[in-house]
Amino acid sequence: MFLIHDIFVVFPEIYLLICTSFLLIYGTFFSTINNFGFPVLSINIAWLSLQIIVLSLYLVYFSIPCYFYAFNQLIISDLFTKNIKLFIIIFSFFLFFFSFSYVTNECINSFEFWILILLAVVGMLLTVQVNDLLSMYITIELQSLIYYILASFKRTSEFSTEAGLKYFILGAFSSILLLFGFSILYSLTGLTNFNDFLNFFSEFYLVADNFLNFGITAGLILIGSALLFKLTAAPFHMWAPDVYEGTPYPITLLFSTLPKFTILILFLRFFTLLFYNLFQVWQPLVLICIYLSTLVGTFSALLQNRWKRFLAYSSINHIGFMLVGLTTNSLSGSFSLLFYTLTYAIMTFSLFWLILVLRSYNYSTFCQIRYIKNLKGLFEINPILAFSFSLILFSMVGIPPLIGFFAKVFIYFSCLQINMYSLPLFLVIISCISCFYYIRLIKWMYFVRKPVQSIFYPVEKLNSLCLGFFVFLTIFLSLNLEFVCLFVTHTTLFLIN
Repeated sequence: MFLIHDIFVVFPEIYLLICTSFLLIYGTFFSTINNFGFPVLSINIAWLSLQIIVLSLYLVYFSIPCYFYAFNQLIISDLFTKNIKLFIIIFSFFLFFFSFSYVTNECINSFEFWILILLAVVGMLLTVQVNDLLSMYITIELQSLIYYILASFKRTSEFSTEAGLKYFILGAFSSILLLFGFSILYSLTGLTNFNDFLNFFSEFYLVADNFLNFGITAGLILIGSALLFKLTAAPFHMWAPDVYEGTPYPITLLFSTLPKFTILILFLRFFTLLFYNLFQVWQPLVLICIYLSTLVGTFSALLQNRWKRFLAYSSINHIGFMLVGLTTNSLSGSFSLLFYTLTYAIMTFSLFWLILVLRSYNYSTFCQIRYIKNLKGLFEINPILAFSFSLILFSMVGIPPLIGFFAKVFIYFSCLQINMYSLPLFLVIISCISCFYYIRLIKWMYFVRKPVQSIFYPVEKLNSLCLGFFVFLTIFLSLNLEFVCLFVTHTTLFLIN
């Protein structure tokens, strides 16, 4: 009976893992057979992977919401994790669509690309369900190992090799900090389970023993620093621009959205729920990262000329806004964090899709645009695409009545409810400064004439359809904000319960 309960909790993950294993055997077997002419199976396995994602979404959506602990309380299942898993799988579905045309145009013929993305999805689904330090470390490292491989996937590119090496070295260092923090907490308390931590620290205050106080403080700071590194929050952001620059666009999109979302959920569950009474210990660390992330992200983005580095610093700036929801240590802060993360994912997918459908003509070949200046004169070539670009940029900067504006307003309100006035004022000033590097793009699209040698065109109808869907979704959610608020409110209440 207990085994059935354990399997029920992680049944979608088990299904994903089994299907991924069969895909790996299928690809390895048929791609090396001489009788079949060593076929290239990349697109074939891509569509099979997409089918697996759709069936996994079906399994998660129609699963009965129950409050279970599985595998000796290493994993938890509740309504909160179900909603988060739905979010991850839906955006993974669009990530596969995003990768189709890019893989075809860039001639990435390795079927292992899709296998690794499926394994990354499995790791993210397990990460949001962890209920123990052991499962937390294993799932984070499962994701990290896959990301190291994906970062260096283009073996013929020196930039990709450099990105993978930097990510591996710095990621290993952050894993050491995470494991060191876990070992300190375990040595002082003898506990690893989240429920035990909740009971132990529910009435705990830093007044009894100086040695115990110092140990717990050091452990929480080490764990928080490691998780903030995964989030690319300043001053732990050094690896992000170089890694984003060296990876393919689908992997850059993956690094910008879903892994950060899973780590934020883990940060929210670990610090806000378990160490509520030790708020004064970890809040200064998060506040420092908020101020540095917004400053570094905003002023560094102003100096960038390449798209990927620009998107890297822009994501650092948005991470600073997301972390504000953690500093309030309240229900409204958790709501604002989840709402901002959801809107950020929608806007980031839209922006990456806009960049994907633009290809420049240079020396008798078409290639993916790399520089921001390639947007010059886009309105003369494709006014609808320029309008879509402007809409997404206005939403990211927070212009009313778009959904990005409401995401930032909820962040400000969560601070004002606890009488924190200096931080919202600082964030408003930073938002005004960040308008410059977004409006600069709009100026180039509308008020600068296009170069003669550059021609833009949509790659294919599938990308145009997906881009239109995300632009429509941005407009629809901006006009019907109650749908997002209802989903995020229910998810937040499930977390607290």
